[in-house]
Amino acid sequence: MTSADSRQTASPDASSPSLASAGQATFDLALRMGGLILAIALVAIVMLILKPRSFNVDVGISVLRAMSSVAIMSLGLTLVIVVGEIDLSFGAMYGLGANSLAVMWIVLGVPIYAALPLAIGVGALVGLFNGALVTWLRIPSFIVTLGSYNLLYGVSLWITRTSTFNPVYPPPGSEIPPAELDFFTSLTASVGAHPISLEVAWMIGLALVIGFLLHRTLFGFRLMAIGGNPVAAQLARLPVTRYKVIAFMICGMLAAAAGILDFSFIQTAQPNIGLSYTFPVFAAVIIGGASLSGGKGTVVGAMCGALLLAELQQGLALLTPGPHVQQLFLGFVTIGAVALDLALTNIRKRRAA
Repeated sequence: MTSADSRQTASPDASSPSLASAGQATFDLALRMGGLILAIALVAIVMLILKPRSFNVDVGISVLRAMSSVAIMSLGLTLVIVVGEIDLSFGAMYGLGANSLAVMWIVLGVPIYAALPLAIGVGALVGLFNGALVTWLRIPSFIVTLGSYNLLYGVSLWITRTSTFNPVYPPPGSEIPPAELDFFTSLTASVGAHPISLEVAWMIGLALVIGFLLHRTLFGFRLMAIGGNPVAAQLARLPVTRYKVIAFMICGMLAAAAGILDFSFIQTAQPNIGLSYTFPVFAAVIIGGASLSGGKGTVVGAMCGALLLAELQQGLALLTPGPHVQQLFLGFVTIGAVALDLALTNIRKRRAA
């Protein structure tokens, strides 16, 4: 047998482990997503049995509206977790996005058409700050973003002077042009026979953009590669620093966008808004299949995780067991999701060995 024949004979055997691992990873993902979709269906069935009169289109629309803020922020957090980092500051960034817009527009008189991109830009700057500390100073992202959480909340208190803002009733000395107010409220206006907020459309549009970016571009492929094997990414000379910083910036921008959209919908901004979103968003991403070890995560999974949490929240609200039950349930779901992720990671490691 010639050397060429030997190479031809050996090549299928050499490639078979990678093909098998890829097939197993696809099976694991399908199993995780199938379980998540089944959970969503089971919750709906239970609610239909327990509260048949509350199971209607309007409640479904309310669930979609409730999930929109969590889903939008979970898109950005998914990118950060995929690249192998973590961001805990998005809840405070949500509040700073809304409050910085309120201060610029209502207090300083900056036109809404300029204040909107500037407020989104604040989210990008915060992401740049987080990413720089993580990549250049080598501070663990958990510590950096936990500190940023408190910094951003402090900034919100400072710029608002602990005040609440409503563009319909601006403070004395401020005047909001009617055209600008109409434009701002139209961002989340309700449309259709069964009124549904345009915030749901924003959520779907952003999910399509981030989904394409993560799953259909070189950028997304490299994010997965960096998070999956940082050492190999360094050896392959991938721009690890740049990609991690960009992921943090997108996360900050989406958190600011979620805060601004909710500000448009409820027409009120206050310093402490968004602080309670930290664990729901984190739980949605982990429930959706993202791995804390990096390299794994999907937009569809994050959206389904947000939908399941919104469905559970709406169901518990209809059953009225008390606010303590919602908090207890959220805690159990978060711990369970992380435990499941760790268990699956250990299984994959044993399988690879």
